[in-house]
Amino acid sequence: MKRKSLNIALLSLAAILFAGAAHSQTIYTFPESDGTVTPIYTFINSATKTLDMTMYELVDTTAQADLIALAKKGVVVRVILDQNLEMASNTPAYNALTAGGVSVHWANPTYHATHQKTITVDGVSSMIMSLNLTSQYYSETRDFAVLDTNSSNVTAIETVFNKDFTNTAYTPSKAYSLIWSPTDSDADLLALINGATYSITLESEEISAPDIDTALENAAKRGVVVKVIMTNDDNEYETEFDALTAAGVKVVTYKDSSTILYIHAKVTLVDYTYSGKEKVFCGSENYSTASLTENRELGLTMATASILDTFNTVLTSDYNGGTLWTE
Repeated sequence: MKRKSLNIALLSLAAILFAGAAHSQTIYTFPESDGTVTPIYTFINSATKTLDMTMYELVDTTAQADLIALAKKGVVVRVILDQNLEMASNTPAYNALTAGGVSVHWANPTYHATHQKTITVDGVSSMIMSLNLTSQYYSETRDFAVLDTNSSNVTAIETVFNKDFTNTAYTPSKAYSLIWSPTDSDADLLALINGATYSITLESEEISAPDIDTALENAAKRGVVVKVIMTNDDNEYETEFDALTAAGVKVVTYKDSSTILYIHAKVTLVDYTYSGKEKVFCGSENYSTASLTENRELGLTMATASILDTFNTVLTSDYNGGTLWTE
């Protein structure tokens, strides 16, 4: 994945917290103004008993040191790292963590890639992220992290982690609001798009899945206001952008050499302010066939008003800052 260095300060939004009896979620938006991921480091260091991490890319010496320090304090730290696509970049972390007392497992080679980015602390809270722990990109990319304490979700995430840590076949539970690849994300995200009646606004790094593209085009044709926000990597998705635009979708892009933003987030906001229908998806899944049907991925849907407001604020800003694609 190509990214260019940014030269200006970028948007940083404070986390919005919703606390309720059934569900508690905190949304973090990146990049932060200081180009760090302090909320993630804070979450890692909150572990007192266990920490389980599944990470596509781990190239962050601060995170590595924190994990090792936890292990030395007696916290049981386990990490799954992708080997199918990112073994070379993950090997230094694998070696350092192993030497430091962390139990590290190369991800199941059955998957095209283990692209999931999740951290679970003490079995009671999970951070589900669109970003990798790769420090060189922290100041450049639009990403999100969701801190979730819903017990049903956390239990399901831990169950899958235990299975994946031993390469054991298992069909994950949707629990309260989870969306997993490769088992159900394609169908679930298609249903999210096909169920829209008012608006769809999305960010994705990839948009090559034909069924998703067709669903977005059909939504626009039936009168849904559809907006797509992406980085334009050397016109890689020119064909898809042209087809979406022809169907009435508003596509805005940022150049890969942009000094403003690189869109790495994977978010779909549906029917915002349309009472009873609004929902947002956030996670690791891109809109590609591999991501939806061949990778290990994890995301979730949310419908809390304050969370929807946060995503809408960020996506609106990103849409307004991009360049409209024309055929």
